[in-house]
Amino acid sequence: MEPTIKIALVGAGMFGGDVHLRAYADLQRFGIAGQLARVGLDKFNRELAPVKFGLVAIATRSQRSAEKSAAAFKEWTGHSPKCYSGDEPWHDILRDFPDLDVLAVATPDHLHTQPILAALAKGVHVLTEKPMCLTTHEADQIIEAARAKNRVVGVDMHKRYDPDHLRIRDDIQKRIGAPLYGTAFLEEPLEVSTSTFKWVESSDPFSYVGPHWTDLIYSYYKAKPVSLTAVGQKKRLVRDGINAYDAVQVRVDFDNGMSINFHNNWITPADFEGPVNQGHEIVGADGKVESDQQYRGFRWWNKGGGSRTSNNHFTRDVLRADGTKAYVGYGVDSLTVALVAVCRVKFAGETRDAVASLYPTAEEARITCAIVDAAARVRDLNFKYMSEGKGATVTARFGKDGITICDPNRAGEGADKVFQRIYEKAI
Repeated sequence: MEPTIKIALVGAGMFGGDVHLRAYADLQRFGIAGQLARVGLDKFNRELAPVKFGLVAIATRSQRSAEKSAAAFKEWTGHSPKCYSGDEPWHDILRDFPDLDVLAVATPDHLHTQPILAALAKGVHVLTEKPMCLTTHEADQIIEAARAKNRVVGVDMHKRYDPDHLRIRDDIQKRIGAPLYGTAFLEEPLEVSTSTFKWVESSDPFSYVGPHWTDLIYSYYKAKPVSLTAVGQKKRLVRDGINAYDAVQVRVDFDNGMSINFHNNWITPADFEGPVNQGHEIVGADGKVESDQQYRGFRWWNKGGGSRTSNNHFTRDVLRADGTKAYVGYGVDSLTVALVAVCRVKFAGETRDAVASLYPTAEEARITCAIVDAAARVRDLNFKYMSEGKGATVTARFGKDGITICDPNRAGEGADKVFQRIYEKAI
């Protein structure tokens, strides 16, 4: 029998229905070997060339959405995955496909944990969108389950694979010396928070896209957080009856002495020239690096279209001789490396520890989850106190004793109220 990896996709919205679906279509038709040199894993080319990949199921909240994605997949590949819908469709998938290898999770941020844990309980590997989850407790549940079943939980942290970021990681960050401070920003269009996503009141712009940057900084320096402060604003979205943060700013201090400010919003006007506005800079003891991921020098304008910019590194179409289009870019690379790890576990008998260097792991994602968890609590308290004229004085501390929220506004209630331990395992 041919070696085969069976994949099911839960969630086919903006990212699942585009990046995941198209990446799996190429895998279905041509396998994984052609992608491996992009991520430095071409030593596995001959070993993995015979492996077949098949998308066996697509699940979304509505049957219509699932059928639409399945129809697109059939048009690309000639194969039609089985469709599922409902509030928890992953249970039906796991029941109907007991030999499933990978559950890809592209549900809304706050709905990642349930399908991940359900898959792991059945011995199925997971490939999930960021953030892996929204709390440190959930992160530890996922890690414990993955270890118990020797299963891969790959997290789509694709900014690690941007060629500019790889240059910073492998070269420039060594030239600029010990890191001192920096800024990372990602500003999403207003349509994301007002029409694309219906769940923005259950999240915030930092929890949604900040993990890209917190993980990227970790990939550069392997530094852990020691403290943070966070503030957020609610002015634009409330005009549309949406009780969600317009923007959030988080400053994180790390154990190597650097301090990074993360700025995120999802209210950028529709006539902005790029899909998003994003970039980061780091100042070191001996230099500085600046990286603008929004404007990379590629710009055009036309009558009625205004000025536009495009990120041709994230994903791009490569025209084949038969008129079909290959789908490549660092947006696909993060999925590729996790699937290589899955193949090594399934076909080479490797342990999850042995393949951990190949992909962004759940253990690494835990650091981002802890930051997101603490930032949400600090942000909400500071928002409350700012509205009361008390200032943004709340912070969080990370360490071997876990996560502690420091709230000086509760000084009159005793030390146990000022310093509240929200998680007791080491970060």
